[in-house]
Amino acid sequence: MKLFIIFGLLTIFSGVFAYFQNDSNSAGNLENKINESAANVVAAVKQPVLVELYTSEGCFSCPPADKLLSFLNKEQPFAQADVITLELHVDYWDSHGWKDEFSSAIFSRRQDLYARALRINSTYTPQMVVDGRAEFIGSNLSKAQKAILDAVKTPKAKIELERQKDSLKINISDMPEHQNATVFLAIAEDNLASNVRGDENSGKKLEHTSVVRELKSLGILTPAQKNLEIEIILQTQPNWKTENLKLVVFVQENASRKIFGVSRINLL
Repeated sequence: MKLFIIFGLLTIFSGVFAYFQNDSNSAGNLENKINESAANVVAAVKQPVLVELYTSEGCFSCPPADKLLSFLNKEQPFAQADVITLELHVDYWDSHGWKDEFSSAIFSRRQDLYARALRINSTYTPQMVVDGRAEFIGSNLSKAQKAILDAVKTPKAKIELERQKDSLKINISDMPEHQNATVFLAIAEDNLASNVRGDENSGKKLEHTSVVRELKSLGILTPAQKNLEIEIILQTQPNWKTENLKLVVFVQENASRKIFGVSRINLL
């Protein structure tokens, strides 16, 4: 990564030299070109990292974790990382006639798989999982920072996403060495809020970001496969606000649960 940055900076300065030769009187334009080139170098070295939060509206200690996930999503505080967030509401808090409207048994089962792969005794909320490799209490900023900065050091596949009318084209390439892995699509919605009517947060209004509305598998990458192209038809539900939806595609090794690539695109 250091060599890449050095190469990028050399490119900037060679561009500056050429610009002086061609137009020495346009200082304002020169400054804009330098800033644009520097921004491109920084953006080019950002590594996508998947951050999952397992949470519930019935859990008293979950709102601070929800806020941390929102902070990571909106502020993107790490220069090295493109943080891609998913908020998954488990269903084991649902009880006594009350149900978290975003909860799903699918997410609870997914969390169980992490417990086995990461060798922890039981599932809990709030739990944050970074790139399928590290887990910790979801409101712990220092552990989130460490896990994300560790994750950017791991090579990942390139995933290109292209929206075409009602379909999504997915092009996966340059997969690192891996065992059988699944390609997943998550449809997530931002800017959600609800008035909680039961359990430990009863009476509170909670806000959410990156809430997973749907999670499904799209295909398998065998150990021999480095590339894969998929095209799917997209379907959404009437109660989802399309302007707040994003599509997150990631590749996850089945046994280890490690993330080998992740990308996102807004629905609109």
